[in-house]
Amino acid sequence: MGAVLVISFLVMLVLGIPIALSIGASALLVMILSEMPLEALPQTLFSGVNSFALVAVPFFILAGDILAQGGISERIVAFAEATLGRIRGGLSIVAIVASMFIAAISGSGAATTAAVGSALLPQLKSKGYDLDFSAALVASAGTIGVVIPPSVPMVLYAVIAGVPVSKLFMAGFVPGFLMGGILIAYALYVARSRGYPASEEISFAAKMTLFLRALWGIMTPLLILGGIFSGYFTPSEAAAVAVVYSLFVAMFVYRAIDLKKLYTIVVNAGVTSSLIMFIIATSKIFGWQLAFYRIPDKVASTVLTLTGGMSALVYLVIVVLILIAGMFMETASALIILTPIFLPSIMKLGGNLIHFGLLMTVGLAIGMATPPVAIDIYVASAITGLSLEEISRPIIPMIIALILVFLLITYLPALSLSLPKLVYGVI
Repeated sequence: MGAVLVISFLVMLVLGIPIALSIGASALLVMILSEMPLEALPQTLFSGVNSFALVAVPFFILAGDILAQGGISERIVAFAEATLGRIRGGLSIVAIVASMFIAAISGSGAATTAAVGSALLPQLKSKGYDLDFSAALVASAGTIGVVIPPSVPMVLYAVIAGVPVSKLFMAGFVPGFLMGGILIAYALYVARSRGYPASEEISFAAKMTLFLRALWGIMTPLLILGGIFSGYFTPSEAAAVAVVYSLFVAMFVYRAIDLKKLYTIVVNAGVTSSLIMFIIATSKIFGWQLAFYRIPDKVASTVLTLTGGMSALVYLVIVVLILIAGMFMETASALIILTPIFLPSIMKLGGNLIHFGLLMTVGLAIGMATPPVAIDIYVASAITGLSLEEISRPIIPMIIALILVFLLITYLPALSLSLPKLVYGVI
């Protein structure tokens, strides 16, 4: 029956059936064929989403949408441009730094790409930057959106693996900065080789004006992350605080959102959240049957046998599979399906579950900008009007650079674990 479960799921994916329905239908098929009591179906669906930590998911999605449409991201980008624009190719650095900062608010790669792209891509084009390169840069920088906390995929992994969300959040800072740093290095190289211009000098008074305008937005990640790491509120409560604060700023300070626009934002966030929650619910049944037929244990035994139990090779196999999954599957779906499959292999090796959660997040984040299923590229395409192919060509070197960072944090766990160990002690 384990083979029926996996094969039916893969067949449905190939046929183009939505991922949530593919997961649920394959699990239901096995239940019927094995004559399991169908009364267990609704109970398992409910238990899959019956977690307080998952409250953070819809709230972070809503906060990201408010950020993108509430005038917050534009002011942050304007201040970053005034500060960094004097460097040759400074606007490309602004795109990456702004993505890193907005990542600390939105928790979403697509939201980060949309916020930075909408504000910066028209300016990049007007200043003489190649539009395909600019779109690729914004799309690749959008991957940082789920690595620097808060992060929706990290919340999902923490629920599945049973690890503290706050420790996983803390582990995301160094990898996120490394990803941003390597993209900045590449952007500077391209800027110098192509002769991209520097922006005009802006007076200190003008910079201070832009800073004060952006201050309300800059306070958002400090409020969210400061509250979490100081223990004032949980990540789920922080997500709700993020919504209330960003809504207050967008409606009453920047006055960029009215009630009609708010209604649209809430509905869109609700639709996105419901899709993710449906995937989580159906994946609970799928994961239950994977465990019942001992498929994760069999995968672990096979991987350990093929690699001779060498941890470096085991991690390499898993890293490659994560990258491939990220190329073809939506991030939440891939994470929910792959985590229970790979966890036994990591545990048999004595690997750290916080470190592995970060690997899952970073690997699948890179998939957000890797064709064919690359949500960040689609967002950049919608903003610029360029085709997927036109953006995919210049993004290849950036993806390679991000994969190098991925391998670095894979084989040097201290890069991601040193900060949580410093703050929390034993992890």
